[in-house]
Order: sequence, then C-alpha cells, then structure tokens
Amino acid sequence: MYKLLATIKKETTILLRDQFGLAILFLMPIVLIIVMTFVQDAAFSSINEKGVKIVLVDNDQDSLGVAIKRGLKSTDLVELSDSIDGKLATEESALSAIKNGAFLLGVVIPKNATNNIRHSVDGLIQSTLGNEVSNQSLSDSVEIKIIIDPIAKNTIIEGVLSNLREFISGIKTKVMFETFSEQIAEVIPDQENKPQNTYEKSQIITYKKQFASSFEHHKVPTAVQHNVPAWTIFAMFFIVVSLVANIMNEKKEGSVFRLKTVPSSYLTLIMGKVTVFVVICTLQFFSMMLIGIYVLPMIGLDALDLGGNMLGVTLLAISTSFAATGFGVLVGTFAKSQQQGAILGSLLVLLLSAFGGIWVPTYVMPGSMRMISELSPMNWSLSGFYDLFLKGADTIDILWNCLKLMLFFILTTGMAIRMNVLKR
Repeated sequence: MYKLLATIKKETTILLRDQFGLAILFLMPIVLIIVMTFVQDAAFSSINEKGVKIVLVDNDQDSLGVAIKRGLKSTDLVELSDSIDGKLATEESALSAIKNGAFLLGVVIPKNATNNIRHSVDGLIQSTLGNEVSNQSLSDSVEIKIIIDPIAKNTIIEGVLSNLREFISGIKTKVMFETFSEQIAEVIPDQENKPQNTYEKSQIITYKKQFASSFEHHKVPTAVQHNVPAWTIFAMFFIVVSLVANIMNEKKEGSVFRLKTVPSSYLTLIMGKVTVFVVICTLQFFSMMLIGIYVLPMIGLDALDLGGNMLGVTLLAISTSFAATGFGVLVGTFAKSQQQGAILGSLLVLLLSAFGGIWVPTYVMPGSMRMISELSPMNWSLSGFYDLFLKGADTIDILWNCLKLMLFFILTTGMAIRMNVLKR
C-alpha cells in the first residue's frame, strides 16, 4: 500500500507541474460542448420538429377543408396560417411566400373537393348495391396540392402528408356513413329507426401514447442531452495524449528504467498512474455536467437534466474513466515516441467516437453503422447515459454498460503490462 501511495504522489506531482496541459484537459471539453451543442441544435430541432410553418389555401370551403384546417391546427407539428400579409391566401400568393422563405410548406385544397368525395362514395355504394353507376361518379377524385420549399426535409414532408391522409380518410368515412344511412332510409322509410350519425361522437379506435421511460413526462434527446455527455466522454478518452506524454517522458528521462529496479511489481507502478488519471477523468466528467446544468442555459440553450439517479451516473462516470485511462496506458506503452503515440491515440479516439455515436447519434445512423457502433466503448458509455438521462433507468439497468467498460479497462491494462514484460 505504501508503494502504491508513493506512486500516486509521484504521478500527482508530475501532473500538477504541467499546469497548461492540466488546464487543456478541462477547457477543451467546455469548448467542444458549447460549440457542438450550438452547431447541432438546429439538427436536433429538426429531428423533434415542431412548429413547421404551413400556409393553407382552402378553395373548398366545405367539410374537407374544415377538417384539414382543424386537424393541422391540433397538431404540434404545424404552425398553420390561412392568410398572407393580412389577406386570405391564394395558390399564387402561397407559392410566392414559400419561395421567399415565409413558409416551409403550402397545402392547396381544390374547389368542390368535398362534393367530389361525396360523388365518389355515392358511386361506390351504388355499385356495391348493384345499381347502375356512371363512370364519372366512380372516377371522381380529389387532388390536394402540396407546395414545398426545396430545403424542407423528407421527414417533415412525410409527417404532413401522413396527417393529411388521416384527415381525408376521416372525412371519407364520415361521408360514407352518411350516404349509406341515406340509402337505408330510402329502403326503410322509417324516420324513427333511421340510423343516427354518431361517427363524430364515438370513435371505435383511439390512440394513447406511452413512452418506454420511467419518467412521468416524455423526454426527447435534445442537443444538450446528447452533446454534454458525448463530448465529455470524448474528452475523457482524449486523455490518451496526456498519458502518452507522461509515459514517454519517463522513458526519455530514464526514470522508467530506475522504476524497474525498485522492489515493486509493474502492476503497482501502473495502478498508481491509473488512479491519478481516473480521478482526473472523473473530475472532468462532473465539471462538464455542471457546465451543462448551469452555463448552457445562460447562453440560450436547454439545461442538462441528469435524470435523478446520481448513483448510476457516478458508477458509469467512474467506469468510463477507467476505460479511458486503460486505453491511454495501452497506447502509451505501445508507442515508440511521443509524436507516434499522440497521433495514434488521437486517430483511434476519433474513430471510436465516430463509430460510437459521439458525432452523430446512433439512432440516426444506418443499420450497418449501428452494428459497428456496438464495438466502441464510447457507445457503451453514451448508451448508458442516454438510459439514465432520458429513460429514467435504474442503476441495475446500466450495470452491463459499466461491466463492459471495466472489462475493456482490464483488457487494455493487461495488454500494456504484457507488452512491458516482453520489452524487458
């Protein structure tokens, strides 16, 4: 124990002497978090898109137009307007306004759209009952024009089209019910037993949203919820540069050879180094969490929500610190020069972060990339923080993530010790 404490003291003294390098370890993630959160804020807003500006041109002025207008106004997806500069919107003015960037989409409902639906449904019912129907009645259709700003994402367009299909289907069902009721009334002219239009009063199928989360209110992955833990993990693994410099300085100054003469195992010496850098990484993590909670709201971004399970957050942060430190020790032991170690370590961190969902969340990656991301220790850590921050996971739910990170630490540290033994 005395030898381990002496090694820890030696590593702490060396680290504190390099005050500039120590400052970089804490300043770099702060800059990364602020810059990347600002850069990706718009991207995350589009993923959780709300308030898409749409102009409605209702030339129908009947049931279909009313249903579409009411339906679009009832959804958070849309910020609907039917006027432009105080005047009722027309197809021409809507096209001009969308070109100028005032709206993202325009919906143009043609004249007599509701009547065409009625004729089409009536022809369908008459045909079903075996009555003779003109081809015109069966071919009546409604063409709703969607005017699209070229910058609009396909996800937004499909979301609006999905809503429109739902509203039109509802109107068609309503018209079919009314028409069918009228046909029955003609066959059985008993007004007392005439079917009542209860379509709008009772829906057979209703929908209820339930999110796979322990939180009472659903949380969406905002730019802050992603970038703060993501770039903190990136910075923790980037400690490889400092570890490489530390190990290379020992080799350059010859202290590593003197340490081998000390009556102590290499494991004790390496664990002293690991202990110091694990503490630094853990301090990095919680410092960045405080930045996310208190500093980001001051510059107009959302505040970071840690989810409330601080035990789970702490365990995962410490496990990530061990994994990052073990990775740094392995690279430092393998490298033959500081330049080689710094370049190799930086490149590997960049690759692991790209695969692990640090730059782009894994849920927007293609399927093949998501499979590869499972191999990155950064992904194990980030997935755990997602579970804690967004899903309200219990500590037991992220133990597997912690175990994988600790196994990664044992593997990398064991490989470093093995390399050192072979070099003797």
